[in-house]
Amino acid sequence: MDKITKSLLNEFVNEHNLGRLAEDKQFEHFAAFLTVGRSLGETLDTNDVVVGAGSDTGIDAIAIVVNGALVDDVAAINEFVERNGYLDVTFIFVQAERSASFDTAKIGQFSFGVNDFFKDENALPRNKDVEELAQVMTAIYEHSSKFRRGNPTCRLYYVTTGVWAGDAALEARRKSAVDDLLNLRIFKNVEFVPIDAEGIQRLHRESKNSVSREFDFALKAVVPTIDGVTESYVGLLAAPEFLKLVQDETGEILKGIFYDNVRDWQDFNAVNSEMRETLSSKSNRSRFALMNNGVTVIAKTLRTTANKFYIEDYQIVNGCQTSHVLHDQRDVLDDSVMIPLRLIATRDEDVIASIVKATNRQTEVREEQLLALSDFQKKLETYFSAFDEAQRLYYERRSRQYNSSGGIEKTRIITPGALIRAFAAMFLEEPHRVTRSYRRILDRVGADLFAPHHKLEPYYLSALAAYRLEYLFRNQFLDGTYRAARYEILLALRILEMPSPLPRMNSHEIERQCRPVIERLWDAAESEKMFARAADTVLAASAFDIDLAPLRTETFTDAIRDLANKKLKPKRKKRATNTA
Repeated sequence: MDKITKSLLNEFVNEHNLGRLAEDKQFEHFAAFLTVGRSLGETLDTNDVVVGAGSDTGIDAIAIVVNGALVDDVAAINEFVERNGYLDVTFIFVQAERSASFDTAKIGQFSFGVNDFFKDENALPRNKDVEELAQVMTAIYEHSSKFRRGNPTCRLYYVTTGVWAGDAALEARRKSAVDDLLNLRIFKNVEFVPIDAEGIQRLHRESKNSVSREFDFALKAVVPTIDGVTESYVGLLAAPEFLKLVQDETGEILKGIFYDNVRDWQDFNAVNSEMRETLSSKSNRSRFALMNNGVTVIAKTLRTTANKFYIEDYQIVNGCQTSHVLHDQRDVLDDSVMIPLRLIATRDEDVIASIVKATNRQTEVREEQLLALSDFQKKLETYFSAFDEAQRLYYERRSRQYNSSGGIEKTRIITPGALIRAFAAMFLEEPHRVTRSYRRILDRVGADLFAPHHKLEPYYLSALAAYRLEYLFRNQFLDGTYRAARYEILLALRILEMPSPLPRMNSHEIERQCRPVIERLWDAAESEKMFARAADTVLAASAFDIDLAPLRTETFTDAIRDLANKKLKPKRKKRATNTA
């Protein structure tokens, strides 16, 4: 391994606390982070995608991205069908080799393993992780009528520290791998992407740096000076120039530039279908600027030279639907299609929050969503950062906001999605819904979670418990077979430490009960005991076989709740005796 790649790998290992793993496993996680991570809006936990561990069919990482979200559960597919009415799917496979050159035989093995993954009768033995993901794949194709934008995309990344120089034998092997998959006739597109040492360095730079773009913005007017705003413009931007802002170099839409969770892509509902029809009509597409409310972009950095604009660390805070429809219709767009654009440069978080609220109130976004995703989120971010460094977690209110921050242990970064799942498992007592019915939990934002009057301690406790549990898995203090039941373990821990019924989330009592649990979780030896007890409870509820347990079902949640409460009874009786 060359010195630069070795240095980047060491940095990644330190940031993600992977020092206990062998170097080949570290490199698998590193390769997965660089390749899969760029397709997701939230920071990737590589433990969710790395499958290489014997019977891995020659594949080191597998990611199934459905409607922009990483999916590892069959029930989630049914929910996407029910909630969205469509499936937009990308399969991503990664093979990571530390060798100094590309090997045609290993490329062939990788290709065969991917091909076998999609076969009805697999020839290669599969480990548990691969088998579960294959079941998700099967569920996806059982709903093939929902492929409204065409069949899934399949993307293969072969990562090594060598140099890809266009060798004829390697190119032929790559083409053969693509053709073999296309011959299955289940994909609209197949890509085989070789990543060499230079590619590793490029992807690493991209993962650290904020998104930046350069574009031509000729039809514009300068907005007069506004307090808190560095500069701003309104105008019309030609569609090809606008697409530069929302696509990566592969033509995929950038997930992280849309203001997090304010308003998801709504697929082709009545409004979006009408927008698509306008763009697909030669006679009507030139009128688009007159028929659309436009897009609002907020950038932390803005530089201009005449009509050349450079923006960095930017987000589209209003215009998610417009952006997705334009991306969908990109093949028919030309300079005659103009998009109304508001471009604002500011670093003032209060200004950003007020713009987000104002622009999204003009669309179908509920008030409680706006409150939860601005004021309350800002409170959480501030609260998390107020802890001493040793006990500090970092709440990632904006997508990938800490990517370029040096010295931060990346495992301490908590995304909104991760916090919602941990809180729902622990305090809503619904671990069975956090993957199967996640969208239904989101519907409760502003009421049962992220409510303006809620105390902040339960959220920090949820984030801390999830962080400590992952630490135990990553450092092999807790057997990896328990990982599939991690949300059930979080529930068991909370019941054992904070018995039901819980105080109200807006009460001082909930603060009082959370604080000692937080302190114990930061004690390494004590937290090991706490999680060991919680894991034992889950194991007992599974009849001592996690692999065969009915995970993510309400029945299993009830069994865990009952067992945890039974473990508390002796403690309660003893306390009563001491008091007497």
